[in-house]
Amino acid sequence: MSLKNAKKVDTNRYELEVVIDGETFRKALGEVMRRESKKITVPGFRKGKAPVSFIEKYYGAEAFFQDTLDSLYGAALEEAAAEAGVEIVDDKMDFDLVSISKEDGVDFKVTLTVVPEIEIGEYKGLKEERLKVSVDDSEVEETVKSMADRNARVVAVEDRAAEDGDITVIDFEGFVDDKAFEGGKGEAYTLTLGSGQFIPGFEEQIVGHNIGEEFDVNVTFPEEYHADDLKGKPAVFKVKLHEIKKRELPVIDDEFAKDVSEFDTLDELKADLKAKALERKQKAAEDETETRLLDQVIESIKGEIPEAMYNNRVQQNLRDLDYRLQSQGMSLENYIKYTGASIEEISKTYRPQAEKQVKMRLALEKIVKLENITVADEDVDKKYEEMAEQYSMPVEQIKAAVPAVELKKDIAVEKALDLIKSTAVITDVDAISEKAEKKPAAKKTTAKKAEGEATEKKPAAKKSTAKKAEGEATEKKPAAKKTTTKKAEGEATEKKPAAKKTTTKKAEGEATEKKPAAKKTTTKKAEDKAE
Repeated sequence: MSLKNAKKVDTNRYELEVVIDGETFRKALGEVMRRESKKITVPGFRKGKAPVSFIEKYYGAEAFFQDTLDSLYGAALEEAAAEAGVEIVDDKMDFDLVSISKEDGVDFKVTLTVVPEIEIGEYKGLKEERLKVSVDDSEVEETVKSMADRNARVVAVEDRAAEDGDITVIDFEGFVDDKAFEGGKGEAYTLTLGSGQFIPGFEEQIVGHNIGEEFDVNVTFPEEYHADDLKGKPAVFKVKLHEIKKRELPVIDDEFAKDVSEFDTLDELKADLKAKALERKQKAAEDETETRLLDQVIESIKGEIPEAMYNNRVQQNLRDLDYRLQSQGMSLENYIKYTGASIEEISKTYRPQAEKQVKMRLALEKIVKLENITVADEDVDKKYEEMAEQYSMPVEQIKAAVPAVELKKDIAVEKALDLIKSTAVITDVDAISEKAEKKPAAKKTTAKKAEGEATEKKPAAKKSTAKKAEGEATEKKPAAKKTTTKKAEGEATEKKPAAKKTTTKKAEGEATEKKPAAKKTTTKKAEDKAE
C-alpha cells in the first residue's frame, strides 16, 4: 500500500491517490472469502462447507471486492496521509475508485479535509497577572459552622409550640369553595417551617401550634401557580400537627473536632481548614492565570480552520456530556426532555467552547513543532501508570484503550503548555486589572452551563449527584475517550471507503464511511482551560 499522488485542491483540502498492490489485495481477498464462505450455501455443499475455490468459481471473486477494499481502506488511507505529511480531519470524504482487480490490486482517490497549518505569535515571555490570595479567620469560622450544621442531630420537641425552623409532621387537606381539590391532601408529611416548600402563608400559620392540635390554614394561591384551576384562588387547609422536631447543633469544641476530623483539638482543625482553603484559592488563582496565558496564545494564531474541526469538537463534547449523564443514571435523551432544549440548542451552547478547544490544541501542537518537543518512552510508561491509578484500572487495560502514539501527542502538548507557563512573566496583584480580566467569548460559555442544567432540571432524587455532573474531574474514564481512535470511541474498527460505483454488484451498494483517527485529542489539563 502506498501513496501514488497528493495534491492540494483547496484551502485545507487535499486529493490523495492511493494504491493497494495486487499481492496485498489478493491476500486480503482470500481472508474475506474464507470468512464469508462460512455464511454461504453452494449447491452440493452444506452451508459453510464449500471450499473457497468453489465459492470463487460460483460467485466470482468480484463479489468480494468491496468487503476486501473495506478491510484495507482505513490502514491504506492512514499510511498515505502520513506519507503525504497531512493529518485528516474526521469529515466527509469524496471517494473515487480508479481501478480494482485481483491481479493489479486497487487504485483509488480520496478528496478530504486536513488539519490546517497555522501561524502563531509570541508564546514565550508572556506577561500576566496572578491574584494574591489569603484566608480570613471569619472564613474558617463559617466552614466550622457548616460542619457543625451537617453534624446536627434531630430531637423531638414536646414542651412548646412550633417555631420557625422546626421540623414538623402534619396531615393536611385543602379546600377551594368548600370542595377538596386534587393534590391538596397529605398524611404524615414532613415539613420544615420556613423552608418555603408550601405556598406563601402556609408554613407561617403552623407556628404557635402544639402537638395534637387541629386547625385551619387560610391561604391564597399565587397568580402564577402551575394549576390553572387554582391560580389566585383562596383556599382553606385542614391541618393536624403530629410531631415537632428541631435540629440540635453540637458544641464546637475539642470534642467536636475529634468527632468530625482526625485532629484532637479545635485549633488544629481550624489550622488545617485554613491551610486547605488557602491551597484551593492559590490553585484557582494559578488556573485563572494559566487560562489568560492560553487566551493570549490562542488570540495570536492565524490560519483558516476547517469548520469540520469545530463540529467534530462539539460532537465530542456532547458525547462527554452523555457519558457524564450516564454516570448519574441519566441519558442525554432524558436530559433533553427535562431541560426542554433541543440537541441543536445544546450544540450551539457548546460551539464557543469547541472553537476555543480546537484553536488551543492547534496552537499547542504548533509550539511542539517549533520547539522540537519530544516525549521519551519513559514518560509514556509513567503516564500509563498514573492513569491506571487515577481510573483504578489495570495498566494493560489503559494501554488497550489509549494508543501510545496518541498519548505521546498529549504529553507533548502538556510540555508545550508547561513551556508557556515557565517562561511567562507573572506579577502578583491585589486585584486583576480590567485588561487582564477580558476574556474571549468562548471562555464565558462553558460546558458547565449546559452540564449544570442536567442537575438542575431533573428529579430531586438525582440532585445528590450534581457535583459529579458539574465536575469534569470526576469522570472515571481514560483520556482515550477524547481521541477519535475507533477503539477508544467504541466504534467499529473496520474502516470502509465511501465508495461510489465499483465493478461489482455488491460494490454498487453504499458503503459505510470510516476514516482514520485523524482528529486530535486534547489533554485534560489543557481542556479544562478552555472551559
